[in-house]
Amino acid sequence: MNQADVTKLMSQLRIAVRPNKRNLRNPDGPEGRLLKLRKTVTALVKHERIELFYNRADEARGYAELLISNAIRYGDRHKATMELADYWLLEKQLVHKLFKVLVPRYENHNLSYTRMYKAPRDYPGIYYRQSVLELRGNPYPTLATDHSQNRNLLHNVLLDEARKEFRRNKLADLVNSSQ
Repeated sequence: MNQADVTKLMSQLRIAVRPNKRNLRNPDGPEGRLLKLRKTVTALVKHERIELFYNRADEARGYAELLISNAIRYGDRHKATMELADYWLLEKQLVHKLFKVLVPRYENHNLSYTRMYKAPRDYPGIYYRQSVLELRGNPYPTLATDHSQNRNLLHNVLLDEARKEFRRNKLADLVNSSQ
């Protein structure tokens, strides 16, 4: 591998960015933690939008992305992909939903398959952050606010000024044509 190829693999940051340590302990040990993640991925595929704690949503998001990308890449005839779907989806009828509904929806998709929003905290004493994890293209109304109607955004200010100038020119043409 030459020097040009190596630079693409290394980060361009001059400081080390370490991932945050997650507090993912479970009273039932690692098996209980994996069972919770499996339930979360199953609920995400079933309901297409769930609300849960941020740490668990962030970790389950990676497993859901992996499951959907392998389903798209290899299809339902690939044994390892079917075993992966059988492991992560606790309700077996959701395997059909994965391959018949989600794969056609995302096969020409170039973004991530999931979207995560931070949910507001209900009470000031709650330590854990809540989040909403959803599959893109779900049938529910969007959670993102529409900022396009904000009058103070630059493009809206420029459009308003262009509209005013156009009206002034039209009025001036009308006055000149009547004289």
